[in-house]
Amino acid sequence: MEFRTVVDIAKPDFLIEPCEEMLFVGSCFADSIGRRFVEEKFRATVNPFGTMYNPASVLHTVERLASRPRVVFITLGTNHVYRLRETGEIVDNCQKRPQALFSEEKLTVDECADYLRRTVEVLRSRRPDVNVVFTVSPIRYRKYGYHESQLSKATLLLAIDSLMPPKFFDKPSGKAGRGGVCYFPAYEILMDELRDYRFYADDMLHPSSLAVEYIWQQLVGHYFSDAARQFLREWAPLKAALGHRPFNPDSDDYRRFLADTQAKADALLARYL
Repeated sequence: MEFRTVVDIAKPDFLIEPCEEMLFVGSCFADSIGRRFVEEKFRATVNPFGTMYNPASVLHTVERLASRPRVVFITLGTNHVYRLRETGEIVDNCQKRPQALFSEEKLTVDECADYLRRTVEVLRSRRPDVNVVFTVSPIRYRKYGYHESQLSKATLLLAIDSLMPPKFFDKPSGKAGRGGVCYFPAYEILMDELRDYRFYADDMLHPSSLAVEYIWQQLVGHYFSDAARQFLREWAPLKAALGHRPFNPDSDDYRRFLADTQAKADALLARYL
């Protein structure tokens, strides 16, 4: 008997390698997953200009960056944007200025898709072999009302789907194919597979640490190379040792233990970098 619905995760045409240089841009879910990659010693840059929720703000972040990562995760939270009334520009952060200075609007599916397409094109102009993974944040927006929140997520999902091969020529050669752009179903995992309030934080909106861990495990199982998974196995005891809280941190024994553990960690990283 099956007591839950398991979400199918398509195997990508690329695999994440140990200590991979990566970029995470998007909602606070991108922060959560991106931080995990940092903890596991991937060279990950996570929302360098702050959390970005909508496709336009994601594009603004990518345009401001000069990095050339091989793997980019983009997590979208909403299609709602705020425009500065004086200039008409979409702002990424209202910076606590009076609400009257801004107008709120909803991007259409086509507008969202256009911003995302331009984002991919900017990334490819810097590195043609870049792999872009789109996700939709499972965090619902209470302030919109739950129905409106679902409509917002649906808009994002439709926009992302329009970029999936073969609808979108995702290779620099212009030929259709699966490499380059893909979708990871973080939203569906939480909504359909982990549909129980024990997988939510106290606010009943954000995923709990347990849910984030489960989604992380799905990423490892489907997106990581054998070498990357082996690195995680070797790094795990060293990570635990470095995070240990000693009874007497000023003792000579602990200093020697810490220096020895750090030396082992440095040697491990040197083998994979």
